[in-house]
Amino acid sequence: MRTRPAPTPTVRPDLDCSYGGIVRHRVTAAALAALTAAGGLTVASQTAAQAAPTGRTFHVDCAADPAGATGSKQHPWTSLAEANAHTYGPGDRLLFKRGATCTGTLAPTGTGSARAPFTIADYGNDPARARLDGAGAHDVVLLANTQYVHLKALEITNADNPGSERNGVRLRLTDYGVARGFDISGLYIHDVRGGDYKTVSGSSAIHIAVEGRTRASRYDGLDIGHNRIEDVDREGIYFKSTFSKRDLVGQQQDPNVYPGEWTPSTGVRIHHNTLKSLAGDGMKFDTTSGARVDHNRVDGFQLRSPSANAGIWTFNTDDTTIEYNEVSGGGNTHDGMSFDADGASQNTVFQYNYSHDNKGGFLLICPYSGAKTIGTVARYNVSSNDGARLVQNCWGPILGTEIYNNTFHNKEQIPGYLVQDDAGSPATTQHELSIRNNIFVSEGTGGYAFKNPTPGLSFDHNAFYGIDMTRPNPGGVTADPKLRADFRLGAGSPALAAGAVIENNGGKDYFGNVLKPGAPNIGAYAGRGVR
Repeated sequence: MRTRPAPTPTVRPDLDCSYGGIVRHRVTAAALAALTAAGGLTVASQTAAQAAPTGRTFHVDCAADPAGATGSKQHPWTSLAEANAHTYGPGDRLLFKRGATCTGTLAPTGTGSARAPFTIADYGNDPARARLDGAGAHDVVLLANTQYVHLKALEITNADNPGSERNGVRLRLTDYGVARGFDISGLYIHDVRGGDYKTVSGSSAIHIAVEGRTRASRYDGLDIGHNRIEDVDREGIYFKSTFSKRDLVGQQQDPNVYPGEWTPSTGVRIHHNTLKSLAGDGMKFDTTSGARVDHNRVDGFQLRSPSANAGIWTFNTDDTTIEYNEVSGGGNTHDGMSFDADGASQNTVFQYNYSHDNKGGFLLICPYSGAKTIGTVARYNVSSNDGARLVQNCWGPILGTEIYNNTFHNKEQIPGYLVQDDAGSPATTQHELSIRNNIFVSEGTGGYAFKNPTPGLSFDHNAFYGIDMTRPNPGGVTADPKLRADFRLGAGSPALAAGAVIENNGGKDYFGNVLKPGAPNIGAYAGRGVR
């Protein structure tokens, strides 16, 4: 999909762009006096200009001589303890020397502002990154009860004494209220060797933690983008909040551990991150509203954990959009799907994603312990060689689920089940699962069965090819849909303009084609047949 290029910025000689992206006017005292005398600057505006935060810059080089360290570039601090001893304010910058390694935990205090965030980044021209090594500490970087912080460009690792709870980066609020203005970008986080079980819940590359009991807390404005995460035990990006109690979650959470009323984090965007070789989950979202998860690459998850895990999943969330992601390499069938709308997930949309080569399958819908999963939509995605099942339902109410206009192609892996329903009793299970306008193509033999299909499971206007399909499929086709290697439809495909009309369909297909009025194609491609 083409995007309009951003306009080239105009650089004015009277502006100075700081490292953190804050634009400040360079106004000297003489210039202020001249402007005031000429009537061009009032006393009030002069005072405002003089009071505008310029920030201070502090340097850390843990390989430098500690004698006379002041935090200046000439005499940098040489330990994380020195950096932690200072309180930072709006516009301040804490910069680490490229090519040098600091050991321990960076836990700065202070806060930035909306106009002038506090920035933690690097400096120097060394080809190697500035490196922070936790050496087995619980956290390498801990940003606690603060806001308006930008964390950028560092290398972060934490491999010593593996198996205990630890993180690469942890954001933590404890009875804080609302924290705003976080930007976590350009980090290389690797070899965070925590525990592989869900009981060791704090082991993550990036952990977003909301804690406490007395003051409802949340994040508003959290951007995590363009980070590289590799070799982590066990979570990639992980959210958790103690302010998460609501009827929708049922008995899924112990109210003594999670006592606070549901207070979701907002303004969350997770984008353009690459995550590889994860023991457990790729990304788990908890107690958020309106989060957008886009253009991420998850390659290799559920590789070293005996617990159930998924590539990207939601729990106790509202209105999450998960789009334009590529997820592959789910390592086993204990879940092991690309995507999961879990307990108390409401109005989760999975669209325009590419899922492939996951042993567990494509999609899990999983309420349990009295929780509900409501309004899940999976549309215009492509799934290739996902197994052991394409879709799995857990027991519990699954309401208003729509799976439509996806393309499923299996060649090397043939799923045992198209739908695996793990409900104990189909007669009493509340499931509403509509599967429409999808293409299912198998180049192997066997598979594509149904386990315990519930009365709420319905099919119509799907295309099945190479599959012995016994489920009723009104309006569907079984002839060769002429699915090309790029998942488009060939000229003369019987799937062209053969689908059912669906309202509120997102407006475009997997390839970015605009959806037109009338009967759509079956599958994830909405264009003309390709010759």
